[in-house]
Amino acid sequence: MGHLNLPPSKRNPRQWKLLDIVSAFFFALVLLFFLLVFTPLGDSLAASGRQALLLSTSDPKQRHRLVELLELGHHHQPIEACPADSVDHMPCEDPRRNSQLSREMNFYRERHCPLPDETPLCLIPPPLGYKIPVQWPESLHKIWHSNMPHNKIADRKGHQGWMKEEGPYFIFPGGGTMFPDGAASYIEKLGQYIPVTGGTLRTALDMGCGVASFGGSMLKEGILTLSFAPRDSHKAQIQFVLERGIPAFVLMLGTRRLPFPAFAFDLIHCSRCLIPFTAYNATYFVEVDRLLRPGGYLVISGPPVQWPKQDKEWTDLQAVARALCYELIAVDGNTAIWKKPDGDSCLPNQNEFGLELCAGSNDPSNAWYFKLKKCVTKTSSVNGEYAIGTIPKWPDRLTTAPSRALVMKNGIDLFEADTRRWARRVAYYKNTLNVKLGTPAIRNVMDMNAFFGGFAAALKSDPVWVMNVVPARKPLTLDVIYDRGLIGVYHDWCEPFSTYPRTYDLIHVAGIESLIKLPGSSKSRCNLVDLMVEIDRMLRPEGTVVIRDSPEVIEKVARIAHAVRWSATISDKEPESHGRENILVATKTFWQLTSSSS
Repeated sequence: MGHLNLPPSKRNPRQWKLLDIVSAFFFALVLLFFLLVFTPLGDSLAASGRQALLLSTSDPKQRHRLVELLELGHHHQPIEACPADSVDHMPCEDPRRNSQLSREMNFYRERHCPLPDETPLCLIPPPLGYKIPVQWPESLHKIWHSNMPHNKIADRKGHQGWMKEEGPYFIFPGGGTMFPDGAASYIEKLGQYIPVTGGTLRTALDMGCGVASFGGSMLKEGILTLSFAPRDSHKAQIQFVLERGIPAFVLMLGTRRLPFPAFAFDLIHCSRCLIPFTAYNATYFVEVDRLLRPGGYLVISGPPVQWPKQDKEWTDLQAVARALCYELIAVDGNTAIWKKPDGDSCLPNQNEFGLELCAGSNDPSNAWYFKLKKCVTKTSSVNGEYAIGTIPKWPDRLTTAPSRALVMKNGIDLFEADTRRWARRVAYYKNTLNVKLGTPAIRNVMDMNAFFGGFAAALKSDPVWVMNVVPARKPLTLDVIYDRGLIGVYHDWCEPFSTYPRTYDLIHVAGIESLIKLPGSSKSRCNLVDLMVEIDRMLRPEGTVVIRDSPEVIEKVARIAHAVRWSATISDKEPESHGRENILVATKTFWQLTSSSS
């Protein structure tokens, strides 16, 4: 039986209702399409979807699967950008995470790293308006305001000559709380009491450095100062220091040894650093003593030195220095200068702090996550000649094999061969691979697997400084690096480094796979993806990465390099080098968040 063709007026009301629903649904889809494509709502929803993807990588199984795909080259899209509020993120110094920890001895301001499975796998973006940094040496005096638009220090400390905003720049006049007239005149005053010039002093540590006016001014005297401060209320002070091209590190003197070897620094300086040196039975002064080279100098300016209402603290500070036989060279206003004895401390003696010498089993250079000791390091517990006056002056000490290299079998021969090897390799980097070493484009350099510091030594004529990192699970050769007049730290590369994003112009690593392996084993403790995401976090846009390893490892590194948005090329090793090695040279592309990903 055929269907009747009824006129519209005779159609069933129910049929009308069904047609209305279908039509309404169709027009709603069209409207939604236009909203998503042509309005900010689409950007917002896309961003929230990306955020959901980032959060999903915190699920261990999904995260492991993504890492596996990236290493195999089966994930063809770049790793997603982190949210816009993460531009200054330091995973191990995250105030939101660490504020819940104990305040005792500033434990909560030390390093506390999340597990990899707790960390979203994403790339830290630059802030809105970021520019390629001002080049050295101009950067010593001015940086782009837009690269770290944090005005707190300028507002609070501008009258003391720390820094001030001027047009599109932050300007650094060179002052400080204890030297508002400038660090240069302050250093000139110190020169009346200690050998600032002439190469006797080379390595210095500036504790609680502010914006490193002191460290920046010491460079012209040939003294390489490593400045440190915690991530604290003076937001981004270490970020400012590194943007200026001055060596620096985020660090807190709390419950652990600082990550440096024994007897590393020729000079240790505190200008209103407010470290309670005599608290906890003088534990902090004892740590300073561990780090200070025999015959070296300790300078403390500000409280408690002849400071109002701090008579007891000042008396105690002098007492602990006397107990360790430090010679008080001068008290000039609120500045005190001591000289550490050349030989063993005069302990044991009667002292109110209960100070005793450390047992012979104590390794004073073991300093990675090592709790502070309340005992004093014996100079004789470390073999070798390393006191001021017994090591060559700078620059001769750079190429003279330190006696502490003898802790390794054939150490002197290893040292000399390493020095020659890196001179050849750096020449090849410059002349054949066209790495921009020696140009104003590169100032802040990191060597992630430094051994004896041969790579840094080969750059002695370049306008750079090098953070030499000795992996904590490898032979502890950082003392040799300091003996030759270079600087560096211990670190485990299965954790993020204590620096702000975008702080290095060039990052170099020889044997990248060895950084994630268990010593003497083929098993990995962590993965290359997380390590290269961390390298990307530390590297400035348009910065350079140089990685050398076996061809198989370099092939894997190249796959991940694509995922972290680097432009990479692979080259053969130097003709004179032995072994199977390729070299990857990569440039970090300068990408920025779009409105849809912020």
